[in-house]
This record gives sequence, structure tokens and C-alpha cells, in this order.
Amino acid sequence: MVKKMPLEGIKILELGNLVAAPFAGKIFAEFGAEVIKVEEPKKGDPLRNWRVMHGDNSVWWYIQSRNKKSITINLRDEQGQKIVKKLAGEVDVVLENFRPGTLEKWGLGYEDLTAINPSLIMTRISGYGQTGPFKEKAGFGSVAEAFGGLRYLTGYPDRPPVRAGIAIGDMVAGLYAVIGTIMALRARDQSPDKKGQLIDVALYEAIFSLLEGILPEYDLKSLVRERTGSTLPGIAPSNTYECADGKYVVIGANGDSIFKRLMNMMGREDLANDPRFATNQGRADNVELIDGLIEEWTKQRPLEEALQSLDDAAVPAGPIYSIKDIAEDVHYKARNMLEPIELPTGETVLAPGVVPKLSETPGSLKWIGPSLGEHNVEIFEKLIQMDQEQLTKLKQLGVI
Repeated sequence: MVKKMPLEGIKILELGNLVAAPFAGKIFAEFGAEVIKVEEPKKGDPLRNWRVMHGDNSVWWYIQSRNKKSITINLRDEQGQKIVKKLAGEVDVVLENFRPGTLEKWGLGYEDLTAINPSLIMTRISGYGQTGPFKEKAGFGSVAEAFGGLRYLTGYPDRPPVRAGIAIGDMVAGLYAVIGTIMALRARDQSPDKKGQLIDVALYEAIFSLLEGILPEYDLKSLVRERTGSTLPGIAPSNTYECADGKYVVIGANGDSIFKRLMNMMGREDLANDPRFATNQGRADNVELIDGLIEEWTKQRPLEEALQSLDDAAVPAGPIYSIKDIAEDVHYKARNMLEPIELPTGETVLAPGVVPKLSETPGSLKWIGPSLGEHNVEIFEKLIQMDQEQLTKLKQLGVI
């Protein structure tokens, strides 16, 4: 018996562009939801033209929009807005990441759509949230990473703050959008009146939520955590160490028993049994000494030899992988994290596998990001019963 996917039967109308909401939509689609992506009729989602192009679309588009259905609607047109309202009456979730007030201006806000469908869940992602004095400010993930406190911590203390090499703010917000939506779906399905609700995800709050104990540390002790490069303040030893061949290894030996194993493996039984280093606090107070001794050991060995010794001692350690290293790695392959997909040009390319892994109802990659408006007829005819004459007229008017 074929088991249903976890989100099978859930319909999601994705109104967002670029990264945050579409990243959430990708996860929903991977686990069985029918994700109907609304795009601008002529140009589509700007992500189609971001970064490396292959044919008419970016490679990123093919990955982020996999398993989705593409329809085209001009949201600024009154007739297009009427179509969205009809679709809102037929779906479970509307997912969007416009600046607050934009959908309201078009008559497509939460109050407008829930008047049509009281069971509707509306998941909204924005820079600063739907309320507060900054709600109408333009917000991008990069700005949210700064405002949320992450950029201040990223880099070395003697240099300007740097960013992570990916759109981390958008993607973390997308994950919170998925979590919030699934909780709202469960709450709705358990309530007698099946009433939906609004999920308000602010990019800066998604980032701020990751900052560990930094706020109470400041509030209680007036501590302002600063940039510390490759180390984590107050956690020792946990750092990046150079090896004899010029490559680097990351070692996390900040657990008490792990530190003992590391020192014993290095032949430093004296430090393994030194009461000063028995707890993390003691090690943190002497982190420069400990890091110096560890790198003295790694610099005498090439990376692979160091890794083998660390693995044998059950010390968490790993190389710093480039994407080339990842694409050739046996563990990635064994976990189906390098999935071959066929592009419209007929070529095969590797795509990231589905995360997380579910034992009974796993997610899957059914198709790559669709062509612009590929599912117009299917959705407009089957879901809201529009006939061919209507579709032809709306297309001529540029509404779809």
C-alpha cells in the first residue's frame, strides 16, 4: 500500500517572489502539498534570472521551484485580484512575502481573503513584521541579518562584519513560515469551527531567535558579544586548525569527556587529567593555550591523517568542504543528498536532496521548477472553473 505524503491534500497559493516565501513553498511541495505559485505574466519570479543561467532560467529557479505549479496573474489588475480571491476560496494556505500593506492595497489582505474563506491560513513573511513602527520599511534578508544581530557577530574583531555566503536570513524565515503554517493547520483541523489564522514571520526576528543566550548575557552582565572569527566565545576548544598540507580541520572538543579523549590521543595525558581543564569554563579561561597546543599537533599532520586520528578517538572533527568536495563525497551520495535531475535542455544536473528524512512518508522530487504559466489551464479550469474563452480573453488583456 502506497502511503500518503504528509502534506498531501493541502493546497497552498504562493504569492511571494525571490527567496523567503518561495523557499518555504519548496519545502511544502517536497512533502506533498499542491503549491500553486503565482507569477507576473511576462517576467515571472525575478529568481528566474538570478545568478547562473541555463537556458531561459537560472539553475537556482529549477531547484527552489521544484514540485510547484506555475500560474500567471497580474496582481495589480482588478481582474487578476478577482482570480486570486477565487483561488483563496479553494486553498488552505496563502503564502506571501510582500511589504506589509501591499496586498491590502490590492484588496487581497488577510481580512479580505478570510471573509471569503474563514478556514484560510495566511502566512506572511516581511522584513519587520506586520505590526510595529518599522512595518512599512523595505526589508531584505541581508538587512534583517544586520538588524537581527547576526552580522555584528560574523567575522573577525579587527575587520568589518561580513555575511554568510548564502541568503541565510530569508531561509531561516522560510523555515519558521513552514513551522508556523504546519502548527496552524493542526490547530485549525482540531478546532470545531475550522477557523484559520494569520502567521506573521519577520525576517529580523527569525535571525534574532538564533542568538543563543546573548540577550540575557547583556541584560544581566552588560556583556556585548563581539566578533571572534572562527571561535565561539566561552566554548572551548572549538575552532579551525591548520594542518601540515595547508588544509584546515574543524574540531569541536568542548565536551568534558571529548576533551579528555582528544588530549589522550594527542599524548597529553597531563592536560587530560588537569583539573583546570575538567570543565568548559576552565578551558574557556585558557582557550589560547589549548588552541595553540591543538594546532601544534595538527600542523604536524596532513588533513586526512589528522581526521583519521580524530575519528579513531571519537572526537567530532571535519574538513571544510567546497561544493566540489560535497559533490564527490560518499556520505552525501549514500544519503541521497545529490539527486540527479533532468533539465529542459535534456542535460542531467545534481540537485540537493530533500530534508528532513522521514522513514514512512518521505518527501520527494517530482519535477523541477516549471516554465512560466505552465499550469494555467490546469488550475484555472479545474480549480475555479474558468472556460477557454475567459482564459483567452484574460491572456490577451495581460491579466494572466
